[in-house]
Amino acid sequence: MGYNVVPLAKLIEQFERMPGIGRKSAQRIAFYVLNMTDSQAKDLCNAISEAHEKIHQCKCCCNLTENELCSVCSNASRDKTTVCVVEDPRDVLAIERTQDYKGTYHVLHGAISPMNGIGPEQLTIKQLLARMDDDEVNEVIMATNPTVEGEATAMYISRLLKPMGVKVTRLAYGVPVGADLEYADEVTLSRAIEGRQLL
Repeated sequence: MGYNVVPLAKLIEQFERMPGIGRKSAQRIAFYVLNMTDSQAKDLCNAISEAHEKIHQCKCCCNLTENELCSVCSNASRDKTTVCVVEDPRDVLAIERTQDYKGTYHVLHGAISPMNGIGPEQLTIKQLLARMDDDEVNEVIMATNPTVEGEATAMYISRLLKPMGVKVTRLAYGVPVGADLEYADEVTLSRAIEGRQLL
């Protein structure tokens, strides 16, 4: 019978479930956690529990926050007439790093992907459409990833918004096709925002 410590195997299995973590990385993380002091391990557990309990979606833009509104939506100096639609909260962080965009966001929490069973109902598209009712929004920037799913999502939302009289633009292709926004550098994202076009 091979070497097997059940609690360690369970820990490795949990880390392996995380996106981008393979078996070897999961093992390294598990052994790192085992080498922590009891205090450090408790701090890690508490941080995970606290994040899981306190973080939820902003009632306006669906970004992650611990308050009713996220820091962007609650900032009176942000341009409320422009909404940048992204797939993931990490995309908001990527665009904010450029320090060029002064509008607000809307986080879809995914992209339309029939192959993966994700339709418009699984995304926050209804919440985005509800934001158009206040007549404050003039432009929606589609900043979904330049993938087949991202393009399909952008086109679907564009068709819903155009009859409402809202200008719909798309990020210019400074962002390479097939890349995720979170991995793009600030210059590429800045150029993409500046060179956005009508859909």
